Amino acid sequence: MTDGDPKPDDVTPEEVPADAGASPAEDPAPEPAPEVGAEAEADSIAEADELAVTKMALEERTLDLQRLQAEYVNYKRRVDRDRELVRENATYAVLTPIIDVLDTIDRARDHEPLEGGFKAVADQLERIVTGLGLVKFGAVGDPFDPTIHEALSHIGTDPEVEVTTCKVVAKAGYKMGDRVVRAAQVLVVDPEPQAVEAVEAVGPQDEQPVDVEASRSHGEE
Repeated sequence: MTDGDPKPDDVTPEEVPADAGASPAEDPAPEPAPEVGAEAEADSIAEADELAVTKMALEERTLDLQRLQAEYVNYKRRVDRDRELVRENATYAVLTPIIDVLDTIDRARDHEPLEGGFKAVADQLERIVTGLGLVKFGAVGDPFDPTIHEALSHIGTDPEVEVTTCKVVAKAGYKMGDRVVRAAQVLVVDPEPQAVEAVEAVGPQDEQPVDVEASRSHGEE
């Protein structure tokens, strides 16, 4: 080896890329994009179904409450009506025997004016029964009503009346509300029958009567 020949150490080796011997790196596969629209739609459908179920359940509960409320109102009305009926029946049972006492007071008052303690007791008793709802009815001149009057007898006709009328009140009637405790016992009169005149048909008004004698004499001439 001569001096002019380059030494092995002086030879500059060719630069080899660091990744020359390595296999080329593969590009990573792109990740699939999440289906945002489909998931949102599915969530929306699920929420709508849940809301519909909730509404149906709410409507059912509301109907149940309304039905229960109606049943309670009807029950309360029925109880109040039964309670009122029991009270009326009890009052009716108590007042019915007192009517005879009131009749006695009326007969005594018709005989002569009440005075002293008897008058005070009679007035107090009448106030009490009136406060309990007992109403007296039946007077002379009232039109006869078979639902509240009991006709003991007919005593003829009366030209001053147009319908069957109470002429004498033997015993007054009493009622509580619309319930008749005792019908008024009365004597009645009937109106007088109207006289009907018989009217004969004479034909049209413009028809003149025929003079028979004049027609006969005219024929003889």
